[in-house]
Amino acid sequence: MKTTDYSKLASRYDKNLYRSINVELDPHLKNYIKTNNRTVYDVLDLSCGTGLYLAHQIKHLTEQKINWNGLDASKEMLEKANEKLEKVSLLHGFVEDMPYPAQSFDYIANTYAFHHYRYKEQALDEIYRVLRPNGVYLMHNIAVDDMPRWWLYHYFPTAQNEDQKRFWDKVMIFEQLNERGFKVDVKIDYQLGEVKVADYLPYAENRDISVLTLISDEQYQEGLERMRRDVMDAPDKTVVNDFAEMRCVAKKV
Repeated sequence: MKTTDYSKLASRYDKNLYRSINVELDPHLKNYIKTNNRTVYDVLDLSCGTGLYLAHQIKHLTEQKINWNGLDASKEMLEKANEKLEKVSLLHGFVEDMPYPAQSFDYIANTYAFHHYRYKEQALDEIYRVLRPNGVYLMHNIAVDDMPRWWLYHYFPTAQNEDQKRFWDKVMIFEQLNERGFKVDVKIDYQLGEVKVADYLPYAENRDISVLTLISDEQYQEGLERMRRDVMDAPDKTVVNDFAEMRCVAKKV
């Protein structure tokens, strides 16, 4: 399995407006706080990247006492997170060997990151270890098996092959968590429609979507030129696009 070098993406990662526009108040974290009365909540953003998730939650969850934590394998991404976050404990480390004692956290958020882990079983063992009893682990990611007509695969077909190597399907995720003693609920939000190619060209040009860094430069340039030609020939051109988001909520019981 190929892996993305985020040290090369950190400087342009936040330029992808989709990331900031679509970050929302985590309803599962909000529900956890509502249904679990604690004096202090310990929350970990696992593979926190540049801190977009943390920044948004901190902005909205101001009435509770929350110890915010972030862990990431990229020092460069953490530097960007440090620029936007205050009073957050940010550590450099790896999910397969987290620098935390057992049962450190009430809630662990893991957004758009699990597919990057080379040793996924070991990652889940560590997540179970550092989560407290009755704590919640949220895995939020795209569900690539449910979105074969994604615009990105249309223009960069070899990217789909790379994603098939990186992503577990929803059944595998459910079973692996269930075997470790989690009570698991998986939901997929699916959209199918037409999108304007010109609207998505900037995302391709920024090349911050991780799978675009895994295909060859030749394959990337070929797909990018196809997009540019399509937009030049027909500025309003659309393609059929589907998109599937998975939210897996796993409670440690």
